[in-house]
Amino acid sequence: MVVHLRRTVHCSASLVVATPLENTAKATARRSTPQRLAGSLSLIQGSLSARRVVRQAPWLAGLHRLADGALLGLGVSMLGLSALTLHWQNQWGSHYRGLEATQILERRLQESAAVLEQHHLGAVRRPGWLVPTSSAQLVHLPPPPPSSPTAAGLELGGLHWGLIASGY
Repeated sequence: MVVHLRRTVHCSASLVVATPLENTAKATARRSTPQRLAGSLSLIQGSLSARRVVRQAPWLAGLHRLADGALLGLGVSMLGLSALTLHWQNQWGSHYRGLEATQILERRLQESAAVLEQHHLGAVRRPGWLVPTSSAQLVHLPPPPPSSPTAAGLELGGLHWGLIASGY
């Protein structure tokens, strides 16, 4: 039990009377904690109030607004750059996969050409496989009729002429 002193002043003399008060644990338990929390938050809100800062130092409030805007702009630009980076990485990956597939096909083509070359060289070494020819046995075909110039222009028009990037 906590005893608090209460001073009662009469006209002529001062009288000090000790009266027992309720236990402070019970008293604080009765007080709602949201009131205590609201009291402490009001202290924080009062010290960090934007209105109070604007009244006391308007240049500081302007600096805070500028910093907030800069941080927001940086955040948005970082999101944009992240999206572009992911897009470019995806494009690079797909082009690289295409390059690998082209290199594999080129290797297969070279291997096929080497196998065909070995086959023809082997056929030359075997005398019974090739028939000797003479100019009398050649068949001469007439030249094809001259084609219209537009057909040749169409074939060349489909080609893309441009500079090749260095390194390729």
